[in-house]
Amino acid sequence: MDRFVIRGGVPLQGVVRISGAKNAALPCLAASLLTDRPVILENLPAVRDIQTTCHLLEMLGAAVEQRQEAPASSAAGCRQIVVEARNIKSVEAPWEMVRTMRASTLVLGPLVARFGHARVSLPGGCAIGARPIDMHLKGLEKLGATISSEHGFVEARAKRLRGARISFERITVTGTEDLMMAATLAEGETILENAAREPEVEDLAQLLTQMGAKIAGAGTSSIRIQGVARLEGARHAVIPDRIEAGTYLAAAGITGGELRIENCRPDHLLAIIKKFREAGLQIDTPTPSSLHVKPNGVLQAADMTTEEYPGFATDLQAQYMVLVTQASGTSRIKETIFENRFMHAPELSRMGADIRIEGNCAIVRGKTSLTGAGVTASDLRASASLVLAGLVAEGETVIERVYHIDRGYERIEEKLRSVGARIERTAS
Repeated sequence: MDRFVIRGGVPLQGVVRISGAKNAALPCLAASLLTDRPVILENLPAVRDIQTTCHLLEMLGAAVEQRQEAPASSAAGCRQIVVEARNIKSVEAPWEMVRTMRASTLVLGPLVARFGHARVSLPGGCAIGARPIDMHLKGLEKLGATISSEHGFVEARAKRLRGARISFERITVTGTEDLMMAATLAEGETILENAAREPEVEDLAQLLTQMGAKIAGAGTSSIRIQGVARLEGARHAVIPDRIEAGTYLAAAGITGGELRIENCRPDHLLAIIKKFREAGLQIDTPTPSSLHVKPNGVLQAADMTTEEYPGFATDLQAQYMVLVTQASGTSRIKETIFENRFMHAPELSRMGADIRIEGNCAIVRGKTSLTGAGVTASDLRASASLVLAGLVAEGETVIERVYHIDRGYERIEEKLRSVGARIERTAS
């Protein structure tokens, strides 16, 4: 099992290129199950969750070809994957394949829509609180599927799904994506109300539209899907990873450095940019696909509340917490999405951060001097926060269980080293 060893104190300087969004790529890979024609996906990151999903697709019977447009030793990684789901031999996603990631549920809708049957293990993933799939299942029932659950599996059956009006009790990104995919092959019209508005949902809709789906309203809270008899193949480049871009914005601010962040979508980061500016960063957009970040005086405390998109993303809460440990004053961080997403706070406290947890709020007093320590990553974004803390801490920081970060960040240590960070990956 690998670990990161970091010696902090170096302001980051240079250029970082953002990879494709893992959270956009995963539903696009699942969408390949909706057709027997090749689906070509580009700008995919070389991260563990992508590999897990590819193995799952192969287990179902799909042919998966991974093409690497850059040398394996570079930070560019895997860029293109071709999936042809012509000879699907199984509709079961077993526990041993999906236990590390909750996105396994995304194959449920496509399988039952195209084949009339799906049997999917209940997912694992990050230990950041309950992530029930009840809204996926209720939605599939409204589309005419029969749902049963036993022995850790959920099973859905339907001769053909039928369009329906589905109003989500609460906003769910994967639920919106799963049901939008299922509805593309349903008979009649489906309306999804209180739908997620995330850029990843809109990106999936663009792929589905290229495949022949009829979708209107993606990116808003009301999505209309007119079902079609079949879908075709398509070529699609997934959007850049807004969470990775936000992480590097925080890295520059934490270290007092200056970075140009390329291959990103500033329009997907408006709430994050606004909050980081409030905390004392100067962030400019020299082009529609790049950001330039540098200090704008001393970092200042700023309260933050996580919200569904277009609000401040919960996936950047941990990184923001590290940023305000270096800000002057007291910041209150309110987590409204997941109930157990402060697991990084005790590890940051071991490094010298002044953090107090009160229910779903974290009170962070800065500025504190962080010192290197041995810490353990508990989930994907917590891993990123510990890396950021290590970049500014005095002395050596050793982060265990970095397989979490490999699930969602493409060669983060190589990208950080390229802009001056002293970070190494070693075997524990």
